[in-house]
Amino acid sequence: MLNAVGIGLMMPVMPELMLELTDDGGIGTAAAWSGAVMTSYALMQFLFSPTLGNLSDAFGRRPILLGSLMVVTFDYLMMALAPTLALFFLARVIAGAASATFSTANAFIADISTPATRAQNFGLTGAAFGVGFVVGPAIGGLLGEFGTRAPFWAAAALTLCNLALGWLVLPESLPRERRRPFRWTRGNPAGAAIAMAKRPAVSWLLVALFVYSLAHYVYPAILSFYAMARFGWSALEIGLMLAFVGVGFVIVQGFLIRRILPRFGAARTAVAALTLDAVSLIGLAIATEGWMAYALVPVASLSALFTPAVQGLMANRTPDDAQGELQGAVSALTSLAFAVTPILASQIFFYFTGPEAPVYFPGAPFVLAACCSALAILPFMIGQRRN
Repeated sequence: MLNAVGIGLMMPVMPELMLELTDDGGIGTAAAWSGAVMTSYALMQFLFSPTLGNLSDAFGRRPILLGSLMVVTFDYLMMALAPTLALFFLARVIAGAASATFSTANAFIADISTPATRAQNFGLTGAAFGVGFVVGPAIGGLLGEFGTRAPFWAAAALTLCNLALGWLVLPESLPRERRRPFRWTRGNPAGAAIAMAKRPAVSWLLVALFVYSLAHYVYPAILSFYAMARFGWSALEIGLMLAFVGVGFVIVQGFLIRRILPRFGAARTAVAALTLDAVSLIGLAIATEGWMAYALVPVASLSALFTPAVQGLMANRTPDDAQGELQGAVSALTSLAFAVTPILASQIFFYFTGPEAPVYFPGAPFVLAACCSALAILPFMIGQRRN
């Protein structure tokens, strides 16, 4: 949760910060550079998630998680002080490599869960991130009134608190007898992909998660710029909207999932989530008033059921000593999606809001995202048949 707060703090000020660092080259240019910054962060996550996941299989979850928080604390300080776009870019690259621990955190969840409770507990992880995105953007929007760098100082302080909390209370979840030696041939994206390809019941679900993630990451990639361009919102208004989205995710992944999954099953829940995601993205693309975006949040929030449902299915089909490897592959693919979506969405946004656009349509990235959500149903159904 505290990690998500640190990330969410930055989102409301990114449009103004990018305008500042690009010498006010216009909202389209700022969005394009923001996409490049986010892509560099995600590419490093893609490269290092399998490494950290496999390291946690070899040495345990605790040292990987705590070491990451230590580096990220200093990295936020670097972003708070960076005077140029180049230095800010470098800081995000370092942050991407150091914070590629979502695989380790999910492996921890898999370690302490039974097959029957894994999907629900993965939902709690998502709910924790949702709480962070309620608190983070709201505070970031408020702190943005004091300058574009204020949220980064707050993020550094919160990450330091997270490190202290983990140092005091976080146990080791992986006993020594369940660890396996680290091998570079498996601790990289290609090695992780090869290992997962040997399990077709898992690999097709990974493809579905990747395609869904291409759609899902349109929100952090372009929502702030879209809201500014379409509705004329300020950093505070953007922060409040993102906080409202976070509330929806908390309700869905923290509470509703425990009622929906046992009743409907993971497969039907996942397909329904993908369908609702496509519908909400189309609605957001054509929204003309701010209240319409708020009205779509409950529908969009239900799409959050997909990730824990599919993660639970994959974890149950993977041996205990390979949970870190699985979660490394999951994080690598979602990070790759996070690398592709921002640069693609920002360029589409730039084109459809620029002077040469055939029609002014800032919602165009959300239409592409809706198509991805709908397409993700196909590999998911193939994976279900391979079970």
